[in-house]
Amino acid sequence: MKINILGIESSCDDTSAAIVSDGVLLSNVIASQAVHASYGGVVPELASRAHQQNIIPVVDAAIKQSGISKDEISAVAFTRGPGLLGSLLVGVSFAKGFALAKNIPMIEINHLQGHVLSWFVKEKDKEHKNPDFPFLTLLVSGGHTQIIKVKGYFDMEIIGSTIDDAAGEAFDKCAKVMGLGYPGGPIIDKYAHEGDDKKFKFAKPNIKGLDFSFSGLKTSFLYTLRDEMEQNPNFIDENIKDLCASLQSTIINILIDKLKKAVKETGIRQITIGGGVAANSGLRDTLAETAKKYGWEVFIPERKYTTDNAAMIAGAGYFKFLEGKFTTMDIAPDARLKF
Repeated sequence: MKINILGIESSCDDTSAAIVSDGVLLSNVIASQAVHASYGGVVPELASRAHQQNIIPVVDAAIKQSGISKDEISAVAFTRGPGLLGSLLVGVSFAKGFALAKNIPMIEINHLQGHVLSWFVKEKDKEHKNPDFPFLTLLVSGGHTQIIKVKGYFDMEIIGSTIDDAAGEAFDKCAKVMGLGYPGGPIIDKYAHEGDDKKFKFAKPNIKGLDFSFSGLKTSFLYTLRDEMEQNPNFIDENIKDLCASLQSTIINILIDKLKKAVKETGIRQITIGGGVAANSGLRDTLAETAKKYGWEVFIPERKYTTDNAAMIAGAGYFKFLEGKFTTMDIAPDARLKF
């Protein structure tokens, strides 16, 4: 009998549901929330309300697209955390109700581990090579920037992390001060293609070990804009492409420099990336170039698996199902859930 896992993801502002059958993805439905754009960031209360509206139709669509029936689902996997508490609560509550109604087990998934394991999501009729354990993952998103040593599906060690802001947050906040809208990362990436990445210099942190810092970079960027606009009020508009290219290049260099150090310290030369910032074309290209130069083997996921999605939750749930790692009905969402 096939193992069919329903995955639920609701950690932030995307409501997603997916079906994985024996490790193969059958469907992956995502409902995004455009309401936050006008606020320049995710508004937690609005996010949780939107999840309540979206969760039933999204799950229904995922099941219909998968070609299986509700009665064929073996277990429901859900994001327990980290994330926005109100958003998580919607997904966890739905998972409990569905599991209770169908008398099937529940599987809790750490959202960050889902990102790490997103590479293992298989698609029908597509060749797929997985990295060998142990491998390194550069996890980069709006809320997290980490280097993770992955020794097993759920045996992971964070060996480097941001001590303040995340890389994705730096992208979004710098985009906001330039008036580019939210989310800012994709907009900066678009402009960066046409700009000179050496036009402007911004502060790079001097942090020991494998940890990151982006607060100083943001301050340096802000001060550059302030000083230049005192001389020329149209400075941003006239230099927007070069600003984006220089900012993006600085952030990428910070990430790659730490990753090179992690490879040197661990001796591990297989690398994966995950998280929303892993969709950035500059980061993907630079990682591929660095891998070619230093003899690494890199695994760069399709962009649809870098942002928040339920495919990675259902996929991780499949591995936990095989190990018999189920949870109970008294489980609660945890906004600050650790590995």
